[in-house]
Amino acid sequence: MKLRPILLTAGVLFSATFYSQKMIYPKTLKGNQTDTYFGTAVADPYRDLENDSEATKKWVDEEVANSQNYLSKIPFRDQIKNQLRDIWNYEKISAPFKEGDYTYYYKNDGLQAQSVLYRTNNKTKATEVFLDPNKFSEKGTTSLSQLSFNKKGNLAAYSISEGGSDWNKIIIIDAITKKQIDETIVDVKFSGISWQGDEGFYYSSYDKPKEGTVLSGMTDKHKVYFHKLNTKQSADQLIFGGDKTPRRYLGAGVSEDQRYLIISAANATNGNELYIKDLKNGGDFVQINKGFDINVSIVDTQGDDLYIFTDKDAPNMRLVKTSIKNPSPETWKDLIPETENVLGITTGGGYFFATYMIDAIDKVKQFDRNRKINKRNCSSGKRNDWRFWRKRKGERTLFFI
Repeated sequence: MKLRPILLTAGVLFSATFYSQKMIYPKTLKGNQTDTYFGTAVADPYRDLENDSEATKKWVDEEVANSQNYLSKIPFRDQIKNQLRDIWNYEKISAPFKEGDYTYYYKNDGLQAQSVLYRTNNKTKATEVFLDPNKFSEKGTTSLSQLSFNKKGNLAAYSISEGGSDWNKIIIIDAITKKQIDETIVDVKFSGISWQGDEGFYYSSYDKPKEGTVLSGMTDKHKVYFHKLNTKQSADQLIFGGDKTPRRYLGAGVSEDQRYLIISAANATNGNELYIKDLKNGGDFVQINKGFDINVSIVDTQGDDLYIFTDKDAPNMRLVKTSIKNPSPETWKDLIPETENVLGITTGGGYFFATYMIDAIDKVKQFDRNRKINKRNCSSGKRNDWRFWRKRKGERTLFFI
C-alpha cells in the first residue's frame, strides 16, 4: 500500500493552505467556582460544564459543529478513510469458550461495528447466532458489555450499554431457547455478573443520581447486590458496600467451585482490598488485606486453600497460597515466586500457566498445585500472546496464540 506517500504529498499541500487559517472556537462560559483542598484554594471555572443543562448541551453541539466543519475540509480525508477500511476488512474470530453443551466464539466478518457471538452444539455440530449486538437497536448504538453463564450453561445474563453510557441494563435469558425469562435489571454501573448456582447472580451499582445530574452526580458508594431469579429488582439483597464501606469500585465473583464469594474493593485503578465469604459454611466476610498499597486477586481455590496473585513484596508479581482459616498476608507462602521477569497467571484443568515476557517473547510454564513443573507443556519461547482456557473438570485445555 502507498499510504505514506499519499499522506506526505497531501499533507504538504494541505499544510500550506489550510493549517494557516485561524480556528475560531465557540465561547465557553466561565464561572467563579473555587474549592479549598488542604488549605489551598483551587479555581474550577468550568464546573458548570459538568451539569446536564441546556447551556452545556448547546456548548457541546457548537464544539461538535466546529470540529466537523474543520475536518470536512481536509481534502485527503476520504482517501485515508477508504484505505483504512481496506486494511481493517478481514475476518476476525475470537478464542472459543465452552458453556454447557455449546462452544461459543465471537466473529466479525470484517467491517461489522460489533462482533457477533456464535455457538456450536457440541453434539450435533450445528452452528447458530447466539447474540448479535448489531441488532440490539435500530441505529446500532447499543453494545454488549458483559456476558455470564451459570455453571450448567443453561442460564445466561448479559449487560448492554445504550449510546455508550456507563449505566447498563442486565437481560436474563434461558441460554438454550435464548428467550428472556426475567425482568430487565436497570441502573447498573461498573459491574460484572457472577452466578450462584441456578438461584441468581451478583452485580454492582450505585444509587441512581437525581434527574439532571447523571454526569455530575456523586457516585462514591458502590454496592454489591444479589438478584434472585423471578423476583423484582426492588427486592434484590444488598450484600456489600454502601455507607458502611464506601468504595468507588466493588467487584464480586463466585469461585468456580461455588463455595466462595470474593469481593475486590478499590478507590482507584491501582491497589485493592480483598474480602471473602464462605458460602458453604456460612459466616461473615473476612478481609484478606487492608489498604490499597498492593494489587491482589484470588485466581483459584481448592477446599480451604486459596491461591492469590499479588505484587506484595514482588513488583514482578508472584502466586501465593494461603487458607480460608487465616488468609492474612502474614500466612502467604510462595507457590510461584517472583523472578526477574514479569509473571502472568492463567488457570485451567487444575493447573497454573505462568507466562513470562522474555526478550519480547512469551514463555510459558505449567505448574500443578504442588509447584511441580510439567515440562511437556512448556512453550518453546518462539511465540507470544499465549492464552489458556479450561474449566476445572473440562476434558481438554485449549491454548491460543
